[in-house]
Amino acid sequence: MTLRVGIVSAAWGAFAHLPAWRAIEGVEVTAICTSREETARAAAERYAIERPFWDALAMCRDPDIDIVDLGTRPAVRLPMVIEALRHGKHIYNSCPHAPDWTAAKAIDAAWDRSASHTAVDAFSRYLPAHRQMKAMIDEGFLGRMLGGSCHFNMSLFNRPDKNFPYNWFAEEGSGVSSLRNFGSHLLYVLCEFLGPVKELVADDQLMLPEWKFADGDRMRAYNNDFANLIVRFASGVTLSFQTSWNMPAQEGWTIDLFGTDGRLRARAPSFPTVADCTLHAGAADSRDVAGLVPVALDVAKDSRIAMEPVSNPAPAFPMALTMQSLVDTIKGRGPARPDFALVLEVERVLEAARLSSAERRWVEIASVV
Repeated sequence: MTLRVGIVSAAWGAFAHLPAWRAIEGVEVTAICTSREETARAAAERYAIERPFWDALAMCRDPDIDIVDLGTRPAVRLPMVIEALRHGKHIYNSCPHAPDWTAAKAIDAAWDRSASHTAVDAFSRYLPAHRQMKAMIDEGFLGRMLGGSCHFNMSLFNRPDKNFPYNWFAEEGSGVSSLRNFGSHLLYVLCEFLGPVKELVADDQLMLPEWKFADGDRMRAYNNDFANLIVRFASGVTLSFQTSWNMPAQEGWTIDLFGTDGRLRARAPSFPTVADCTLHAGAADSRDVAGLVPVALDVAKDSRIAMEPVSNPAPAFPMALTMQSLVDTIKGRGPARPDFALVLEVERVLEAARLSSAERRWVEIASVV
């Protein structure tokens, strides 16, 4: 049986998600939704998609759609997720999953009442560098884990561009922040490597409350843009953790772990992709950073995905692997990774960070209910 997909978003959804879905056997994208009839019809014609929608909730109720792929802003997306679950749709949801902890719990309650299968668009776990890093951790390369650090720092709004499609990140109530957006992606990978978070202390701030454009125009920013955490996992490992979207000369993505026997560092200059996310390893007898040497990565094509691993757009291949995991669980072949159960735990960590920053204290994750 062919699974019929409806995509909300003719922007990133059409650019990256559509080719990923089309690379998966047994799936057909049959619908696309935007906020206006004229743009929906234009997108359907441009991308050769049968059915245009300009009411996302109607698409979430449609009996001839099996999977809804929900893009757009977290606050706008929330009623779509709830409606899709109420009508038994399987869901591929964007990241961050929800605008806040209250919304995350509402989604979880709706999912619990449904028979839907779910996945979230957090595909970094499928990158070769991260898969190899996970394998080496499991094989004992690090020995007894001691600690590490992780950063996801980007240069998005320190010199903002009026044509950048994500300038809405400034808007109050949109459900985003550098921690919610970038931190979520880090947490999905870290939980894969290290297991659940036990406790944390956080400082999450808005450092640039006003964005200045090249023409002199200014925009008020309402959402936190710089977060620093100390995160302790149930396994005993403690990491420093930083996110920002206002770093000049951005450093991008880094996960750096060390133990009694070695060190592993995954790094990418921007959002990590198959092409640019590297892995370096160093043995315990290495005395300086020169001891970190490149690790060969397996970038072989996956026979299930009709797309090369290094493809255009760059996120499409690991995204297709995440989507494939959702298709597999719908067809009874295995669990979706990551699904809404892991999503809820990541959202719980984000809420713990919010409480910690507001109350200036350590917060145990289990206390967040």
